[in-house]
Amino acid sequence: MLDSGPDSMTQRTTVFPNVDRVLRFIPLGVEEPRVLTPTQIRRYNDAGHLFPIDIFSSAEIAEIRAYIDDLLPRALAAGWGNYQVVNWHKHCRGIWDIVTEPRIINVVVDLLGDTVILRHSHLFAKLPGDPERVSWHQDASYWPLTPSRVVSAWPAIDDVDVDNSAMQVIPRSHHHAQLTFRNSNATENNVLNQTVDNAADYGDAPVVLEMRAGQISLHSDWILHGSEPNGSNRRRCGLAMRYLSADVRAYDGWNANSISCRGTDAGGHWANHPRPHSEAIPTPQSAAGQLPAHISTFATPEASAAALGSR
Repeated sequence: MLDSGPDSMTQRTTVFPNVDRVLRFIPLGVEEPRVLTPTQIRRYNDAGHLFPIDIFSSAEIAEIRAYIDDLLPRALAAGWGNYQVVNWHKHCRGIWDIVTEPRIINVVVDLLGDTVILRHSHLFAKLPGDPERVSWHQDASYWPLTPSRVVSAWPAIDDVDVDNSAMQVIPRSHHHAQLTFRNSNATENNVLNQTVDNAADYGDAPVVLEMRAGQISLHSDWILHGSEPNGSNRRRCGLAMRYLSADVRAYDGWNANSISCRGTDAGGHWANHPRPHSEAIPTPQSAAGQLPAHISTFATPEASAAALGSR
């Protein structure tokens, strides 16, 4: 769990002082990639991100979107906020099927090698008129993992663009590795709880990851990224999926929610949750303590439901 930390003025460099971590970006890629080209792999390592990559057909993503359209209202009715659908691949067959999709894993294999572990999944559903933002941050800053052989894949469930708050990245910022950050203040309405100030100082001009539904983006756990409030009348939904190689080690129980998507975890460090038998939405009471501490509670189920009704 993340500690509560100092106030929002204090600059910090770690929330895991007792974990011995390799705090640097490690270039990824296999010698003979089958889906990505060597040029794409070089671009990923240089810029820290890669997009767009076609995965799902229009018919396939329409089916996935219908599934999410059904899941979100049921999640809100159960007492969850729209940013609190975290690691539901353990409970819902539809989420499990997305995170283990062979075409996505085939892409990730070209970066991580033959063994791919899904450590974490998180549905980011920015609803129409959503006032929350994701402040500039580095994923690796939140995670007690080492070494940092981690790739985030983000499939667009809706079309994403500037108007409905597409994710933005600061290319090449991942080469700085761990940056100083502060605790977010309440006026930011940050979905998470860390903020890196003056993000533009650490890389190239921001790039907006605009994609059609069915495409995915890839980004390093060290790249600075974030998104603005959604001022449009359209939802912006994607499923953040965190993949890593089996040699990565997790601390503080962060290996408990995983799936072995490809290859073999010979050391047995990572959990391997099977495909669920149903679409069993957990209750907040049954999942008490399982929601990562850095997920905000700004988005209440009531506010989320009201926004969802305006779609």
